[in-house]
Amino acid sequence: MSSPKGRVTRAFALALAVLGTGCVVTTFEGQGDPPRVAVPPPAPAHKKGSSSDASSGETFAEAPARTEDRIGARHILVMYSGSKRAPSAITRSREEAAQRAEQARTRALAGEDFAALVREYSDEPGAGERGGDLGRFERRMMVKPFADAAFALEIGAISTVIETEFGFHVIQRTE
Repeated sequence: MSSPKGRVTRAFALALAVLGTGCVVTTFEGQGDPPRVAVPPPAPAHKKGSSSDASSGETFAEAPARTEDRIGARHILVMYSGSKRAPSAITRSREEAAQRAEQARTRALAGEDFAALVREYSDEPGAGERGGDLGRFERRMMVKPFADAAFALEIGAISTVIETEFGFHVIQRTE
């Protein structure tokens, strides 16, 4: 049976590994020894851009920019008969919905007020009252085509017309 000190050490070592510190935990269960934590040496520091490690001749590219965990956006959703969650009152065809979404996008790109366009074009319940605002969200919270388009936008930019199972979206990134 391990001592309380051994359990604390084991828990701490495992917590380090779980937190993604890059540590390697080696346990020797049954031998009474606490786990050993091996910390890898720090990676060599490199300047922005590409550089070389003179000792190995290896070239290191600049690390990709950190992806954002949460962004803010608003959107216009144009549904069509048969799209997911479309009320029975929506009778337009898929082609008509695509054209309607493209009209809204064209007007948004021309500088018209996005919130006003949401009130005019969006079929999403409650969207008009909030100007299509979705608040801040994580990528995993949205369907893939929508998330891919929203996260690729610069702040203030307007997407192309994006189709999902819910219909056609025009997205404006807000933060």
